[in-house]
Amino acid sequence: MTERTSLLDREVGKAMSTLSAAAKKGLGDPGLAELVVIRASQLNHCAFCLDMHLAIARKHGVSEKQLDLLSAWEEAGDDIYDDRERAALALTEAVTVLTDGFVPDGVYEEAARHFDDGRLAHLIGLIVAINNWNRVMVSRRVPPGGYQP
Repeated sequence: MTERTSLLDREVGKAMSTLSAAAKKGLGDPGLAELVVIRASQLNHCAFCLDMHLAIARKHGVSEKQLDLLSAWEEAGDDIYDDRERAALALTEAVTVLTDGFVPDGVYEEAARHFDDGRLAHLIGLIVAINNWNRVMVSRRVPPGGYQP
């Protein structure tokens, strides 16, 4: 394996952190924000981000059941994820994967039913931010375990 840099340009890291923090704050639901970033990190196979955000989710009181079943949220019962969480997770998957080149209209419309324009914009910003972080960490092969709260 080629040696990778563990360095991240300070200004790039600062800008990415600012985007992440603003999106989370604007979403206004720290537990949901962590479910979103964990789901994107699962899809992107980012062990560092999973390790970090699972710890943060637990601090925000996200249930172990939700964390355990997140990779199969569509099959989990309505008692595990409510309609709002399901809409956010569906949008997360659609924005993260983009297999058809677009977010399906139905997925976007369902999210828009559960989030006002401002919160929807912050949700999309959060999804974009974690996808950026996932790509930065995965491309550099940063291993899990380095997160210190």
